[in-house]
Amino acid sequence: MKALFTNSSIRRRLVFQLSVIAAILSLTFYLIVRVVAEQAATDTQDNILAASATSIADALYSERGTVNLELPYSALSMLGSISQDRVFYRVIVDGETLTGYTDLPDPASFPTPPNPAFSTFDYRGEEVRSVAVARSVSSAGQTVNATIIVAQTRLSLAVISSSISTTAAIVGVGFFIFSTTLSLLAAQSALSPLSRMTQSIKRRGPHDLSPVKAKLPSELVPLVAALNNFMSRLRASLAQSEDFVAEAAHRVRTPLAIVRTQAEVALRRLEKPEDRRALRQMIRAVDESSRSAGQLLDHAMVTFRTDHLLTSKVDLGDITHDTCEHLSPTAGLKDINLIVNIPNDRFPFVGDPILLQNALRNILDNAIKYSPPDSDIHIAVQNDGHYKISFSDQGRGFGDTNLNSLTKRFSRGANVSDIVGSGLGLTIADEVARAHKGRVNIRANMEGPGACVSLILPVV
Repeated sequence: MKALFTNSSIRRRLVFQLSVIAAILSLTFYLIVRVVAEQAATDTQDNILAASATSIADALYSERGTVNLELPYSALSMLGSISQDRVFYRVIVDGETLTGYTDLPDPASFPTPPNPAFSTFDYRGEEVRSVAVARSVSSAGQTVNATIIVAQTRLSLAVISSSISTTAAIVGVGFFIFSTTLSLLAAQSALSPLSRMTQSIKRRGPHDLSPVKAKLPSELVPLVAALNNFMSRLRASLAQSEDFVAEAAHRVRTPLAIVRTQAEVALRRLEKPEDRRALRQMIRAVDESSRSAGQLLDHAMVTFRTDHLLTSKVDLGDITHDTCEHLSPTAGLKDINLIVNIPNDRFPFVGDPILLQNALRNILDNAIKYSPPDSDIHIAVQNDGHYKISFSDQGRGFGDTNLNSLTKRFSRGANVSDIVGSGLGLTIADEVARAHKGRVNIRANMEGPGACVSLILPVV
């Protein structure tokens, strides 16, 4: 199917069809010009031949009962002046040759005054064009019929025809090249709305399913309407899926909390080590399931809000400070010290405060989760051409894990398999950053063991 779409180029087909039309028009132009030019050259030669023969006929006179002729110089010179063709003539009076070439054939059809008769034939090894003019001359009280035949070779006609044909061919080729160029421009212009629509869709974010709105030709309106209808149905389907995940996570998290509470109560009553070990494993599994359900709920919420971003003016320093205060009790359970370095400067930003809080909370929660007890986590906010909110811990770091893969869903480091986690925290942070035209930077802690995760956002 891919090869089919690649080979079936509308632009190529349109240019090819227009080029074929241009070639047909060029060939038609060449043939018409050649035929018209040859006919015009023939008509010109015929007119000169008829004028020459008429001039000779007008020079016939009768004297003492005999028809004589004083051949006018101009009669033949008008033929010789236009080319290097050879000229032949014959004057026939009552069936006898009065003067001229006696072997010049009689006309195929005899003329009737005042209409001349033209014919083309081979004479002395060359093709000639001839004209025959009839005259009646009074001699000794009688009417004598005279026929004047003038012939000329067609070399000049062939030269003229060849010259005109060459010119017509050059003009035809030039017309074809010009028309083909115009075809390319016309195809580009005709398909430019489709290209603009394609680029507009390409520039969209991965979650942007809003309708396409653009000024388009009427031929593209059904396609755009079908595309918008498809995206509307897809958006509705995704919304249903997100609602289902959110509802499922919510409904699972509450029973799991109850199960964990009951398991902790039972753990205090058990005395056998194997029973207590089994119950701790169950509590760990419940914690992992609860955390996964919670982050699935967060991820569904982030996905929905990034599709419908609700922005407002916020201060990144305030949001970071609030996030640290919210998670400080969690850090206190492990005796982890949160060292917050937020300057008194303002860090104004236009974004979705709920998404930004969610991203910062997930990054800091990861730092706390993977940090050892009695350690420090450094949180800093700075502006060095872009906003950078960094979280540096003293935990295990990332080992040999590919850092680029950690933002993928359910992806975790290779050295944290013994710690409860879902692999969605950095995914959520990355999606929030991308929705705000930013990014998440993941690297090792440059000041010792551990990791450093930074949320980088553009300065507005």
